Amino acid sequence: MKRFIQTLSACALLVVLCSCNSSGQTQTRSKSTLVKLKPANGKAVAAFAEGCFWCSEHIFEELAGVDSAVSGYAGGKTKNPTYEQVCTETTGHAETVLVYYDPKKISYSQLLDAFFTSHDPTTLNRQGPDEGTSYRSAIFYLTPQEGELAKQAVKKYSPRFKKAIVTEIKPLTAFYRAEEYHQNYVEYNPSSGYVQNVSMPRFQQFKRECKLKLKR
Repeated sequence: MKRFIQTLSACALLVVLCSCNSSGQTQTRSKSTLVKLKPANGKAVAAFAEGCFWCSEHIFEELAGVDSAVSGYAGGKTKNPTYEQVCTETTGHAETVLVYYDPKKISYSQLLDAFFTSHDPTTLNRQGPDEGTSYRSAIFYLTPQEGELAKQAVKKYSPRFKKAIVTEIKPLTAFYRAEEYHQNYVEYNPSSGYVQNVSMPRFQQFKRECKLKLKR
């Protein structure tokens, strides 16, 4: 875990021109992007915020038992927010991934293990080179049981960090799908500076630290 934090710090020093909000693209949202939170029969969903959703979407999608992950926005007050609005840090949203998974193959507790292994939950409103409330660490639970499991996970992982965990734990009331150019960003933009210097080093470190089964 200590090596993971050191790796992120090194990336932050190396990356000065390629942050998660530097795509330069703008889009208007002419229709609702609110996502229904009811999964298909036999499936489940979970929502996590841990910095740039380009990174976390890629990480969660590599877990065996996860069907897909969607980049979006949660935890804010603005309805149907755009990326540009969220980047102003005035909407209250965090960049979040909605994870669709098979609970027979991977449990919610195991997803929490992936969450605490794939980022630094002790940095307030920051991950690597990305800074602001939209990059905060947060667990958005759908049931009271998930909320309790999240609190238990904080206690479990607290001794592994020198600083206090600042992860926000709150119910998921709404999730808005991000613009399409954000979806599967790492897969479609493998040569971008951000992916090369932040996303992939973070993923490789996660693979070394993670004890969960991966797809490959």
